[in-house]
Order: sequence, then C-alpha cells, then structure tokens
Amino acid sequence: MNLGPTLETPRLILRPPQREDFDAWAEFMADVERTRYIGGAQPRAVTWRGFAAMVGSWSLQGFSMFSVIEKSSGRWIGRLGPWYPEGWPGTEVGWSIISDAGGKGYATEGSAAAIDWAFDHLGWTEVIHTIDPENVASKGVAAKLGSRYLRQGRVPPPFDTLDLEIWGQTREQWRARRIEQQSGLSAKEAKTAK
Repeated sequence: MNLGPTLETPRLILRPPQREDFDAWAEFMADVERTRYIGGAQPRAVTWRGFAAMVGSWSLQGFSMFSVIEKSSGRWIGRLGPWYPEGWPGTEVGWSIISDAGGKGYATEGSAAAIDWAFDHLGWTEVIHTIDPENVASKGVAAKLGSRYLRQGRVPPPFDTLDLEIWGQTREQWRARRIEQQSGLSAKEAKTAK
C-alpha cells in the first residue's frame, strides 16, 4: 500500500510509515530520555494508537510524518515531517531521531527535505515547530533550518498544559534562504532573485 511519496536525501530515505516499522517505533517511544520532550515514554499499546494515527493521517490528509530510514544501514532511525492534527497551532514539520543516530545532522537533513515537500506539494505558506523550552537540541535544529522563535503556544489535549515555544518561518523566508544557500548569494540578493 503506497500512501505517499518517498523522499531521498544524501543519507536518508523518508517514506510513509509501514507495519514493519512498528517494533523500532515502539522501542523509540519507550526510551524515557528521547521522548521526554514529546509527551514522555509510552507503553507499546499506546504507541500503537499513535503509530496508527500517523499512518491514518496519510489517508485522511495526504500527509503525515515520514519514517526515517538510514541509507547506510537500512534501519528505521526516527520519524519526521509534516504534522497538522485537529486543533494544532499551525502547520508543523517536526522531528524525533533515536539515540544512537542523534547528533549526526539527520533531523536537519530530513526536515529540510520535508519542508521543501510541504511548501511545494502541500501548498503550505508557513512551517512551525512546537518545542519544549528546555529542548536545546531541537531549538538548534530549528535554527539550522532558518526558523526563529515566533511565540509561546500550546497544543491540544492531552498536552495542553505545557507551555511550548513555537518556532517557524514563512514559505518566502524558506525559499530565499534556500536560494542563498544554493547560490552563495546574500539574503538581500536572494530575495530579489526570486
């Protein structure tokens, strides 16, 4: 069953989640340290419901987070991509990478491809990232992507009691930055080159 596209970056394959991803997904969601900023560790049965919601979102909305597959090993190393469930504070591209694949730039590399896809194929005009104020690593990824702090916010229940930072950027800001990166132009020159 093909629910969505497969995107490739130099080191990653991004594709909609498949049934065979669930064991690695459940192992990740049981990791207390890696899940502390995304709602906390979950038992396997609760993880299944979240996994099914991500898969179902591909059918209902035509997008959701991708499974992240490391090209060199072929293993599942996380999830990232577009996310916009009912009541969410904006069109988000989020990321979560397993412990032993962290710190390698995978979140930034994969999220950049997902942002390109969201702007080009979903027609989004803004991308946000909801980040726990203590999550320094995710703030670093957001900054590397060119996003900036926009405002404080909350997500819908059951996590609506948490104050989150909302980082993001517009499609125009993203495209100007991409042109600048690809051509070596200054930000002002990139804006006029559009």
